[in-house]
Amino acid sequence: MVFQRGNPVVLVVEDEAMILLDTVDMLENAGVTAIEAANARQALSILEDQSGVDVVFTDIDMPGDMNGLALAAEIRSRWPAIPVILTSGHMKPELHQLPPETSFFSKPYNQRELLTKISGLISSG
Repeated sequence: MVFQRGNPVVLVVEDEAMILLDTVDMLENAGVTAIEAANARQALSILEDQSGVDVVFTDIDMPGDMNGLALAAEIRSRWPAIPVILTSGHMKPELHQLPPETSFFSKPYNQRELLTKISGLISSG
């Protein structure tokens, strides 16, 4: 899948460097502009400093005082128009544990399914 309409912007929040690089490469090869954040606090700073982020794709398990679930809840509260996709290789949250209007992908995730989900979120937003 390659995005044709403009370059959507996806903020990727991942503390494992190799996974972050692989995800960014996959997104950029599909025509997405990817912005990197190594933790939730860095992601919030990016969202505060720049507009134009179309989707946030975040790991749940991250070091620091805020995990991906808390980050997603904060984004839903402060930037409700930005869709959030959560991922984890260690846990699979129940639907009631997810903040409203978020999606979840288990690691390892299918790249085509992830790109399809991002495309759908951008075209419906």
